Amino acid sequence: MTITELKALLAKHPDLPLIINLPEGGIVPPHFHVTEVAFSKKDFIDCGGTIRHEGKCLLQVWVANDLDHRVNSTTLAKILEHGAPVIPTDALPVEIEYCMPGLTHLALTEVAPQDDGLHLQLSHRETDCLAKDVCGITPDGEACQPGSGCC
Repeated sequence: MTITELKALLAKHPDLPLIINLPEGGIVPPHFHVTEVAFSKKDFIDCGGTIRHEGKCLLQVWVANDLDHRVNSTTLAKILEHGAPVIPTDALPVEIEYCMPGLTHLALTEVAPQDDGLHLQLSHRETDCLAKDVCGITPDGEACQPGSGCC
């Protein structure tokens, strides 16, 4: 989900409590804080030799001991606007940085209103080979043969 899509959904559902759903079930405790809005850029070369660039908006979520604290949809929209000076474009995908217990980056894949609030669904990111054609990975997922020169 991009920043543009997230902002539109937050505006469409103002003042709803936010519920952050974790990939394996369960939720982030409702008294979470959004402590950072970041632009994260990654420049890399894939196993086929292609130089690539990737960017994302990273929202850091932190849980403190202030059990009455709540972030709603309007508050998150204001936080995103406050972070706009460091975000080059609203076309970036959004990820949530959270301790599970180690620091983890989770993709925001869906935002949906329900009776109890606005649910933000997170999912794990997965690795992938971006040069399948060079590495000899077939469309059915079969790997290259040893000695073939692929990665």
